[in-house]
Amino acid sequence: MELREEILEGTIQAFNQKGLKFTMEDLARLLKMSKKTIYTVFRDKEELFLAMVDYLFDSIKESERQVMENTGLSTLEKIKAVMGVMPEGYKEVDFRQLYMLKDKYPAIYGQVEKRLETGWEMTIALLEQGMEEGVIRQVKIPILKMMMESALEQFFQRDILVRHNISYHEALDEVVTILVDGIRAE
Repeated sequence: MELREEILEGTIQAFNQKGLKFTMEDLARLLKMSKKTIYTVFRDKEELFLAMVDYLFDSIKESERQVMENTGLSTLEKIKAVMGVMPEGYKEVDFRQLYMLKDKYPAIYGQVEKRLETGWEMTIALLEQGMEEGVIRQVKIPILKMMMESALEQFFQRDILVRHNISYHEALDEVVTILVDGIRAE
């Protein structure tokens, strides 16, 4: 594993242990390397978080691609899987803590928003296929997309998941089930 990826994986572990409050010292200790080594790759914690956001979303996109290539799934199963995709290694990450991003790290929150709002091409093509096949009803895709984005953005803006002790993965599954069951053809 290259150094950058090793640091990003360690950042995810540190985040899972301490939330946004982890320090570069915590990360260095976890990775068993010096802070100086980390700083040769990332200028500061904010740059590290920005890279982590892209790393996580790139992993999600790779998982989406794997779902799309799975010939054993029906179109409806693919729709549900793609909308709720979570890379296997990140299912235990406590994404509920991200609600603190907006106030503490607005640039990072902006990157999360940007990544939530882009990269929908595969999902849109799959939804169009589902409508053509008649497995989902005719829907206005921009509205469905906005509903999904809005639900996820609320998870990152509010502490609702923390207050109700709901994991991010459970919440994502619930949103996807509600949306997909609502568009399923009768």
